[in-house]
Amino acid sequence: MWKLYAILSAVFAAATAILAKVGVKGISGNVATAVRTGIVLLLAWGIVIFSGQLKEAKELTHTNLIFLVLSGIATGLSWIFYFKALETGNVSKVAPIDKLSVVLVMVFAFIFLGETMDLKTILGGILIAAGAAILTL
Repeated sequence: MWKLYAILSAVFAAATAILAKVGVKGISGNVATAVRTGIVLLLAWGIVIFSGQLKEAKELTHTNLIFLVLSGIATGLSWIFYFKALETGNVSKVAPIDKLSVVLVMVFAFIFLGETMDLKTILGGILIAAGAAILTL
């Protein structure tokens, strides 16, 4: 099931890039980020409430909160810089550079989470990085 969710994530990420490029026209990336963040906030809490998972909020530990806050800060900064790039850059060039995060995740997962790196993973990461480099030249 995780593969289906990952594919759906990619589809919606692609839609996000196109919709954001059109949406940021004529306004600052910061305003665009704020609007998008508000919508994401409403959507996420709506899902939690309507799925009956609100009670799980009481089960959050200090560690959960610390790392989720840090993740939220990283997400916010990522979105701010993404919209700044979209303000002046072509989405077809911005998105591949943004997706270098896939390579960084692989490296960080190996270093910080102890995940294994087999030849297939290493080769895939190299190809992603090479593709992004070629597209931005």
